[in-house]
Amino acid sequence: MSKNSIKDSNKINNKTIVIAHLYPDLLNLYGDRGNILTLTKRLQWRGINVVVENVTVNQTPDFSRYNLVFLGGGSDREQLIVCQNLHKIKDEFKSYVENNGSVIAICGGYQLLGNYYKLGDETIEGLKILDIETVRGDKRLIGNVVVEADFLTNNEGKNYIVGFENHGGATNINGHNPFAKVIKGNGNNGKDGFEGVHYKNVIGTYLHGPLLPKNPELADYILHQATALTLEPLNDIDEKIANNYIVNREAGHKNVV
Repeated sequence: MSKNSIKDSNKINNKTIVIAHLYPDLLNLYGDRGNILTLTKRLQWRGINVVVENVTVNQTPDFSRYNLVFLGGGSDREQLIVCQNLHKIKDEFKSYVENNGSVIAICGGYQLLGNYYKLGDETIEGLKILDIETVRGDKRLIGNVVVEADFLTNNEGKNYIVGFENHGGATNINGHNPFAKVIKGNGNNGKDGFEGVHYKNVIGTYLHGPLLPKNPELADYILHQATALTLEPLNDIDEKIANNYIVNREAGHKNVV
C-alpha cells in the first residue's frame, strides 16, 4: 500500500515521468540507488507514473524525453571514462540545462559538470555546463554534514539538509549560487563556507549517503521542479524525526518536525 494511502484511482494524470540515471554501471558509489528509489517511490506513493531509464556508456541519452537527469559519484578512473562519453553529447546536455531541464549531480557527477578536475599532473576536462573548477586537495574532506538551504526555508522554521561527504577534490564555484550554507562540515572546499551549487534547475552537491531519503523536502523540491506538478504532502514524520536528530546531534540545532 502507498505511504499515505493514495490509491491508483487517484492518479494526478496519465503522464509518465521519466528519470534518466546516467551511467549507473560506473557512477554508482555512495548510495546513489537510494536516491533513485526515493524519487521513484515518492512519485508512486502519489499515484504518479514514473519510469527510470538506466543509460550506460554504450547508449546515447535522449534529453528530449527526460524530466530529470541523475548523475552519481564514482572514482577518478570511472569519472574519466564517463567524461569521455559525456563529451560526445555535451552540447545536448548543456542545451537541456539552459532550457531549465532538471539535473541532480552528486560528488563525482557534480565535478564533471564544471570546467575541469585537476588531479595533480592529470586534468579531466569537464563539460563546462557550470563555471566551476575542482582541484585535488591536500586531504580528503570526510564526515557528516549539516547545511542550510535558503530555497527550502519555510514559515515554520529552517529546513536543514543532512548528508555525508567524502571527497578529495576542492571545488570553486566562482560566481554561481551555492546549493547551501555549511553549518557543520567542509562543503565545497573547506574554506568558503558553502556546499554545492544551484544553477537554474541543476543541483550539484557533495552530499551523499544517500542524500534524498534523509531529506524528503529536498526530494519533493527536485520532483516539483522536474515535473511542474503540485505534489500532495506525504506522511514524512519518521524521516523528519531522523533528520531532526542528526541536525541536533551534529550541529546543536533543532529542525521543525
